[in-house]
Amino acid sequence: MYSRKNAAFFAVCFIFFFHLPLWADDLQNNYGNFADYLNDIYGIDDDAGLTAFPILNIPMGGRSEGMASAFAAVSDDVSFIEYNPAGSSMLAKSELAFFHNNWIADSKIEGVAFATRFGNLGFAAGAKGLYMPFTEYNLYAERVSNGYYSEGAAIVNFSYNFLSGYYFGGLSAGINLKGAFRLMPGYTGDNDIIIGGSGLSQSAVMGMADIGILTRFNFLKPYSAREKNTAAALVIKNIGPPALGDPLPTVAGAAVSYKPLRLLTLAFDFYVPVNMMDFDLSEKPYFAFGTALNVTKFLSMRAGALVKSGSRRVTVGSAVNLEKIALDVNYTLNLHTRLQPLNGISLGVRLDLGDSGRQKNSDKVDELYLLGLDAFALGNYTDAKYCWYEALKLDPGFDPAREGLEMLNSRQDLQDRVEDLFRLDF
Repeated sequence: MYSRKNAAFFAVCFIFFFHLPLWADDLQNNYGNFADYLNDIYGIDDDAGLTAFPILNIPMGGRSEGMASAFAAVSDDVSFIEYNPAGSSMLAKSELAFFHNNWIADSKIEGVAFATRFGNLGFAAGAKGLYMPFTEYNLYAERVSNGYYSEGAAIVNFSYNFLSGYYFGGLSAGINLKGAFRLMPGYTGDNDIIIGGSGLSQSAVMGMADIGILTRFNFLKPYSAREKNTAAALVIKNIGPPALGDPLPTVAGAAVSYKPLRLLTLAFDFYVPVNMMDFDLSEKPYFAFGTALNVTKFLSMRAGALVKSGSRRVTVGSAVNLEKIALDVNYTLNLHTRLQPLNGISLGVRLDLGDSGRQKNSDKVDELYLLGLDAFALGNYTDAKYCWYEALKLDPGFDPAREGLEMLNSRQDLQDRVEDLFRLDF
């Protein structure tokens, strides 16, 4: 049950999130051009745009895009696959998602991703494609070349969670193995005739990898819940050789997320681009800040901002969470250098494929632990020990049961020593 105070709080948040685009437009009017305003405080990067495969920097969609890509430490749904390869071994449920993103101008992105885990081992796979019309006209406005410029990427992910326990979420390490391609249509020469093989000469195929680590723990947690309220992550993305003389968009990043309330998530990601061909030509560091709020059990909202030279954006979004399906909608206001703002809309559908019985197992562990506490309170230490042993069989990382057994063993040791002293006296 939500109190009137909570209802008022959610109403204010609702108005705030959905008025962000209007406030951005007001800033545009007040400052002449919002991009100019950001340029004044952040500057333009002369080294921007020197890398290959821009599709690697464009999100498919989903909750992660709604948080403006501040997601490397959050990584709590299938869209982690673009931000932190360590996320799969910490997912609560298996998911299958489909994405459609109307990006800037006439470009569009289609994506699909799947993730699951078996105990502490996580696995995921995904693919996305970018395509946009490519049309060339001559001096007489006659079309001489057309087709689509397209890029695509495929990802296979593996991760493992070490040291997972009741008090500590563990340390997960993961890797993405990725392949990307670029297809360019043929273009014409000075005589307006398409040059044979011209498009193929600009096309490319390349392999690369992402590496990431993720940890979750409790820090200044003002509420009671099994889930950890703080996370930290380190990632290196798009490690690989150059593509036709152009470096990949390699970045190293650090991220944190924090839940001051059970319903509210705050996230901050910081990235340092690395030009693997010439470090001096690396782009400026950039950062993203995102928020997510669970308004009700079925409605969640998010917002965020990405501050990056030549590619700044503000994003707001929402999701309707039904029993086995979630619908994500995001609105993105892109502010590219000195161009007018460009808007993008993305849609996502996430299917809940279940948790392989993990929640049921967790509930059984809790039940056994509570039964053990009841038996201990009644002085039935044998039954308490049995319940806690059974709980640890189901979940070896359930530390409260282990602590209970250690307490019983300590008590038994003390009792044995007392009995030995009595024997010595007689």
